[in-house]
Amino acid sequence: MKKILFCLIGFLLLPLGVEAEQGGPTNPERTFAISTKELPSSIPRFQFQSGYQFEYPDAVRGIYVTGHSAGGSRFNDLLTLVDQTDLNAMVIDIKDDYGHVTYQPDLSSPYYDVSQPYIKDPKALLSTLEEKQIYPIARVVVFKDTVLANKKPEWSFTQNGGVWKNGRGDSFVNPFLEEVWEYNTNIAIEAAKLGFQEIQFDYVRFPEGFEKRDEILQYSMGKYEDLDLDNVQKRVEAVTDFVAYAKEKLKPYGVKVSVDIFGYTATLPEAPGIGQNFSKISEHVDVISSMIYPSHWTSYFGIAKPDLHPYELVTEYAKVEKQKLNELETPPISRPWIQDFTASWLGNGNYKRYGKAEVEAQIKALNDQGINEFLIWNAGNTYTKNVDYTP
Repeated sequence: MKKILFCLIGFLLLPLGVEAEQGGPTNPERTFAISTKELPSSIPRFQFQSGYQFEYPDAVRGIYVTGHSAGGSRFNDLLTLVDQTDLNAMVIDIKDDYGHVTYQPDLSSPYYDVSQPYIKDPKALLSTLEEKQIYPIARVVVFKDTVLANKKPEWSFTQNGGVWKNGRGDSFVNPFLEEVWEYNTNIAIEAAKLGFQEIQFDYVRFPEGFEKRDEILQYSMGKYEDLDLDNVQKRVEAVTDFVAYAKEKLKPYGVKVSVDIFGYTATLPEAPGIGQNFSKISEHVDVISSMIYPSHWTSYFGIAKPDLHPYELVTEYAKVEKQKLNELETPPISRPWIQDFTASWLGNGNYKRYGKAEVEAQIKALNDQGINEFLIWNAGNTYTKNVDYTP
């Protein structure tokens, strides 16, 4: 039967009018008499194989790694950190916060002109991670993209004839446009082809405070223009639809899909400006990664100064998230981002210096609430020493 099935699949895949490599023109009178009982109910779909072998860990415990760190001398220190602790994963920038692809693809690639040679040899990088069985996650920053916004203003938000920038000088591209979806999803596909086992989409949202600007900025709503919805719901639909689109496009590559999301979205029906609906996004991903850094909350959960109380803040958040995920038919894995940095910008009396005790407090809070996976954020990749990451 296997031989018959192989021949049938080969016949189906042969383009019409193409001559067989060895036997000359195909015979139009040739027929196949195969019993339907011998055919499978469906022919397996294409499944890409990168050639690398990674096992999903007992629970992902990871750190963030910039493109600069992944391609520079600091990478060896980060490898040592993971090797010598219960950490087992790295989230590595493949498309960074500015919009650069962090390695240089072939000259023929449509992404060559937005690439930077931070990671000199991504294949060698993945081989090292495979050897050490460090689970590789590719971070792809989606709608925050100054490079693409300036290159394609028509895909962005404009004001007074120029590309709009936020207070930090960053520009965004437009989540309403399917051209932007395709651009980012194809970068994710390239990361999957390299051998990354998971794609983590970040900045899957409109700019913060967009509800105050949606009538001021110039931009296209694409197919969402005529929907019988208010602007808040149109934004929610666009962001959710992008996640569903990317998940579907990545299916043949066998990778997990995760999304970073603001922690406070789990406490609201939806975030009105940025278009993030925690439950709707969670329905289309394998992993949801809420950013629950204590420093990023104002007075919340009855905690006046959250940065001073990492265990309590994370505990209260986890209770709310658990309730939200329990309402879903097939909830994703919860894998929050936690804090390993000091938020001195909060001012005296509102922050504390984060170190071993504070990082461990957040991990303990998650574990106490039944959440065993986590990611640790430090923008400069300088992580606290001697932390016990053991679940």
